Amino acid sequence: MPHLYSVLDNLPAFLGELEQGLLDHGLSPSIGPMDHLCYRAQDNHQYLTLRDTLAQYGDVLVEGMIANRPIITFKLHQPLASAFGPIPCLELAAPKAGKLHTHGLEHGEIVVPSLQQLLTDYPWVPFKRDALHSIAPELTLSLTPYQVKFHCKSLEDTITLEIANNQVIPVPAHYFK
Repeated sequence: MPHLYSVLDNLPAFLGELEQGLLDHGLSPSIGPMDHLCYRAQDNHQYLTLRDTLAQYGDVLVEGMIANRPIITFKLHQPLASAFGPIPCLELAAPKAGKLHTHGLEHGEIVVPSLQQLLTDYPWVPFKRDALHSIAPELTLSLTPYQVKFHCKSLEDTITLEIANNQVIPVPAHYFK
């Protein structure tokens, strides 16, 4: 089985860009644990192919519909080593219908104790605050073409709660046909 680095396009360069982007804004990569990376598939065929391939590297936590397209999350058997510490999960997103986007690694998410404290401690950082008061509050730091998102709950904890509360929207059986 090939190393996960050979499955995901430019993983070392991607992690390096995220690290340098944080440093450029005066943030340490150790500001909080990075709990997952997100890879956006080019099309549904690539999503299905990667979904099958990535199943060799981790266990499925959940696959469901988010923003009208399938997203699957894997808990990796071997967390990815990085400047952010071990990264335990990988999210694979199918493309949104009718939208043009870049495929490949897209963002990493860091868990912090408080989003408000992050804003207070780093007032010069140009965080996008659009989702600060949403049901899943987050801050986003754009590092074109990538992003680092900040949350107070890990993706794995969020998934556990969604499953327990029956909030996962299943992928329709006909979605990929």
